Amino acid sequence: MTRALILGGTGNANALAAALLRAKIDAIYSYAGRTQIPLPHALPTRIGGFGGAQGLADFIREADITHVVDATHPFAAEMSRNAVEACAAAGVPLLALERAPWTRARGDRWIEVSDIAAAVAALPEAPARVFLAIGRQHIAPFAAKPQHAYTLRFVDAPDDTLPLPGAELIVSRGPFTREGDLALMRDRRIEWVVARNAGGDGARAKIDAARKLSLPVIMIARPELGERPRVESVDAVLDWLGHDARLGA
Repeated sequence: MTRALILGGTGNANALAAALLRAKIDAIYSYAGRTQIPLPHALPTRIGGFGGAQGLADFIREADITHVVDATHPFAAEMSRNAVEACAAAGVPLLALERAPWTRARGDRWIEVSDIAAAVAALPEAPARVFLAIGRQHIAPFAAKPQHAYTLRFVDAPDDTLPLPGAELIVSRGPFTREGDLALMRDRRIEWVVARNAGGDGARAKIDAARKLSLPVIMIARPELGERPRVESVDAVLDWLGHDARLGA
């Protein structure tokens, strides 16, 4: 009997949770708990870390999990690597539900970098107005360039003091629109955008808005995760689980 574990916290994961519920597939949804107000879904849920790859492997065995779907954020590298190791140790199959990365389009002014440190280095030395659209866990390194006027956008209000004094904070949950992000960038006279290549539609608006305004975008590449089976759609996950994607629709 199938019993799936969804490693979630993304819109893709929630879409998969809804599909599994409709198809009456036994599943557990897990997310790290970094977001104070998670996206709603109806599956049984666990919150928090597993204690590394070994802890995840132990959970898989104890909960009688038969399949694991990694539907975490493309930049949740530690969790994804732990999933590969844990599934190998527990002897259960793993599939990544991963949205395709964005690709450069005509008019884009991307500066492609490998990581956060390289993104900080790519910012100009002269003071500029910068939109940091990279999540609250990754902003501290930008304190190395305090001359810039930073605009931040978080899903939740931070619990403690921001490491970028004077930064303007916007608390808002996507999906965002091109028109909305155009207005944001114009109103705040944004000159540079820093983004992670998350892919998908929910966060793409800032990339489209930057193209329209001909703004440079420092695009941070996804971390290398090694080889693992991956698909881009919920239907493909259901096929992998051996169920008709239309069941329950």
